[in-house]
Amino acid sequence: MNGCGGTQRGVQSVPAPIPPDDSAAWYAPDVREQDEIYPGVVVTVRRTDGFRYEVRGPLLGEAEAETLSAVEAYFEGANIERPRTREGAIERMERGFDPKHRRVIDRLVDCSPAARRRVAYHALCSLACLGELTPYALDDRIDVADVTDDGIVVHTDAYAPAETDLAADPEYIDRFASERVERHAVRFHEFDVPVVVYREHLLGSDPFTTKYAVREPDLLPGDEDLIEACKERIWETSVEGLVEDRVAFVRERATAILARQLTVRNTTEWLDAVRYRLRSALAELDLAVPPVDRRFADDRLDDLLYYVLRDLVGHGKLTVPIRDHTLEDVEANRVGERVKVLPRADLGHDGRVPTNLSFDSESAFVNVVTQLAADDGTELNASNPSAKVNIDPDGESLHDTEETIRCAVALPTISEDGPHISIRKQSADAMTPIDLVERGSLPTELVALLWLFYESHGVVLFSGPTGAGKTTLLNAHMPFIPYRDRPISMDEGSREVRIPHETGVSLTTREHEREHRRVTMADLMTQCNYLNPDVEVIAEINTPASFQTFAETLNTGHGVLGTTHAADVETLVNRIIEKGVPTYLFEEIDLVVFPRHVGGKRYVGSVVEFVDEPLDREGCGTIEKDGARIHYNTLCRRGPGGRFEFAYGHEQLGDDRRRVETEVFDRLGTLRDESVEAVEEAFHRRHRYVQYLVREGITDFEELFGVLADLETNEAATVERLRRKSGDRDPLHLEVEAGDD
Repeated sequence: MNGCGGTQRGVQSVPAPIPPDDSAAWYAPDVREQDEIYPGVVVTVRRTDGFRYEVRGPLLGEAEAETLSAVEAYFEGANIERPRTREGAIERMERGFDPKHRRVIDRLVDCSPAARRRVAYHALCSLACLGELTPYALDDRIDVADVTDDGIVVHTDAYAPAETDLAADPEYIDRFASERVERHAVRFHEFDVPVVVYREHLLGSDPFTTKYAVREPDLLPGDEDLIEACKERIWETSVEGLVEDRVAFVRERATAILARQLTVRNTTEWLDAVRYRLRSALAELDLAVPPVDRRFADDRLDDLLYYVLRDLVGHGKLTVPIRDHTLEDVEANRVGERVKVLPRADLGHDGRVPTNLSFDSESAFVNVVTQLAADDGTELNASNPSAKVNIDPDGESLHDTEETIRCAVALPTISEDGPHISIRKQSADAMTPIDLVERGSLPTELVALLWLFYESHGVVLFSGPTGAGKTTLLNAHMPFIPYRDRPISMDEGSREVRIPHETGVSLTTREHEREHRRVTMADLMTQCNYLNPDVEVIAEINTPASFQTFAETLNTGHGVLGTTHAADVETLVNRIIEKGVPTYLFEEIDLVVFPRHVGGKRYVGSVVEFVDEPLDREGCGTIEKDGARIHYNTLCRRGPGGRFEFAYGHEQLGDDRRRVETEVFDRLGTLRDESVEAVEEAFHRRHRYVQYLVREGITDFEELFGVLADLETNEAATVERLRRKSGDRDPLHLEVEAGDD
């Protein structure tokens, strides 16, 4: 009785169960959190001197451990691809093994369902996921991992830092805390190559956190020798006549050669081959475990064929980045260094990103450099070690992309540690001003002002550093040139200019088009004058010849649109004068737009006009250069908060319109032979059109050009059509009477 009574009193003294993180929890005083993150996987966070992060997975008995060892030994040569990110690890664990591998495990594992689940978990971690780091990847509460001398420390969303039982350098340490940014596939002939962009949350390892990985097919030992032998055989193949389809030729020859090579190798390894075929036959009768040795897999020939095509008709290691529409720049600086890429700004991350690609040999690097130059008809050699080349998308080597590519390439003659390549890709989808307004890159007032200058044959420059978006701005407003006019683009940068007009022409200097002499800018200038242009587009005004052409064009009275490299108005003035352009020609420049690229965003930083006399108000200034005084006025700027400040005054003109304090309207009045009041009225009218286009989301380049052409043909009828389309009595707030021209 005393014992029973004592037991009763002991039970009565035990408090009711409470959460482990409660300070009164007598049974787990140091436990702060305990959760099952995956069936059978429990994570415990304890508080000792600091925090400790502990993982407990499914426990295996002796027989189960032996079964797991047998499964791992059987799959040793399977080459199952490992995930690179936390999301990939979670998906792999949820999906499990592929059916063909799952079928093997079903044959190898003979135990209870519960034991099979435990064995399958450990086999999946060790063979197809991230090994001992798999449970850490499954816990989405881990934000950052830190590599120390003693081991790995993790930071969860509630506890940091928390020590783990991991060693200082476990395998796949760079993957378990990585976050997938996005993934897609890049088309190269009949192959769809997976690409993943991910961000690492690992301190003390790599200064680059965002990575770009190309998931090319895995290679087995000896595969590289097969590929090199196949390429050498194709190079030595004698051909009678002209090869019309180079890709089909290489594919046909490579398929035949690789098939023979694989057959020979499998024949010489006759014991393995017999064992493989026997096991396959028995597996069909459900009498044996299916083989998994990938040397005999059906898709192995396709994997080898991909590498042969990549090197012979693609661009080697750069094949996928060059064809990836999500990338803007591709850079390879030296042998043995990771290739860097610059994703487009709309993908949500900024700056250069390293890839998992690199050139291991100088010869392979040189081959790609010379091939890129040859695609534009330029031969690189010791006397001509570098070149700037342009590759059009309709060429054979880039048939599977729609982007025009500009490259700066150089041989080791002038480049330390090997060749270098810098590639800039022009997006196939030309942006419109509506796209730029929606992204906050420029205000609607500036769009309306550029509209007036484009249609009035004004002189507009877009000036800024490389990658700021100069050509994007110039291109976006090309539909504002009236469809009846003739725009003509000149020089190598003309390939980046998209002219939607049937009347347009592009002229370019090409050293290799005439063997006896070089086509110069002077030749293009002469040819351009014969073509009777309304607007001349000189993209990339950077060389002395292009500046000279720019100066001569200013004297012709034609409209001029161009881009140049200068970050601000003072730098621009200095550069133009140093290139030999007379100072009095600044009076002929109507508008200068300075785009900026900061923090992953591209936007117009300021817009400047050159004026005859200094103005006494904010945003005006004077630049003294070589005895000349050049005055300017800032009529638009972007404030620190992202708000655009336009040169509006306080005077109201009615209908919520305000007078613009600028001399630009005087210039437009001269160009249009109209009064300043008429020009200002046209500006506000254009501004209402721009606001309507933004509201309706008309972002297609061709559609915008069509709407503007209709407005020019018959404004009243077009407004009436837009009115019917939108269901608004006056969507543009123009009150244009139907039938009134």
